[in-house]
Amino acid sequence: MLYIVGLGLGDERDITVRGLDAVRRCAKVYMEAYTSLLSLGLDPASLTNLEKMYGKEITVADREMVEERADQMLSEAADADVAFLVVGDPFGATTHTDLVVRAKNMGVEVKVIHNASVMNAIGVCGLQLYRYGETISIPFFTETWRPDSFYEKIQNSRRLGLHTLCLLDIRVKEPTLESLCRGKKVYEPARFMTVNTAISQLLEVEELHGGSAYGPDSLCMGVARLGSDDQKIVAGPMKKLLDVDFGPPLHCLIIVGETHPVEQEMLEFYMIK
Repeated sequence: MLYIVGLGLGDERDITVRGLDAVRRCAKVYMEAYTSLLSLGLDPASLTNLEKMYGKEITVADREMVEERADQMLSEAADADVAFLVVGDPFGATTHTDLVVRAKNMGVEVKVIHNASVMNAIGVCGLQLYRYGETISIPFFTETWRPDSFYEKIQNSRRLGLHTLCLLDIRVKEPTLESLCRGKKVYEPARFMTVNTAISQLLEVEELHGGSAYGPDSLCMGVARLGSDDQKIVAGPMKKLLDVDFGPPLHCLIIVGETHPVEQEMLEFYMIK
């Protein structure tokens, strides 16, 4: 059996009782570490905390392993119970759906154990979940690659008066372009997009398109470390959020649409002074 277990958003204690029971039954435990991270990070001390709590040795699975060598893990799951731990909820990323498809095609039984994810925990901001449009991802811009396909999606949601949840890029164990050209991988330092960087990139794209989807005065909410004890939520115009220190990762951003009176009341609690 392959167990795909959601870990929630905070630390090692956010796993469900059902998830913990499954992990402790497994012969091998992997932890996905590139679509998201727990607030405690991935340094050796943090992994030790996870291993103590779960009573199992944990193998960190980076993008390369999951996308290129997943068959090894699935072969193990054909003969024994294997757990694949995912921050948030198992189906918060397309990669995990692909893993289920590959497992089923190999005849491996799969059991999914759900947990909280950014997609529902974001309700803490006070904006009603059913008033969100399409969720978008904002990648880090480079000198030669500045994708803006998200702009039209934001524009469509704004026309309908809907909020837009922006998930911000994380880059963990990503090979440098130079090393790929040489055929020997050298990895970039880990990078996590901040609310400030996301807003800067969004404003650059708006200036390029000029479609008035949003602007420096558009109301947004910056969120950091959602689900943790030290989570931070600040609401205000884009231009003011640019100067806010949101602290350590992970961050996300909401572009606020039309608001209901109750939503407006909640917004006031988080409004930048």
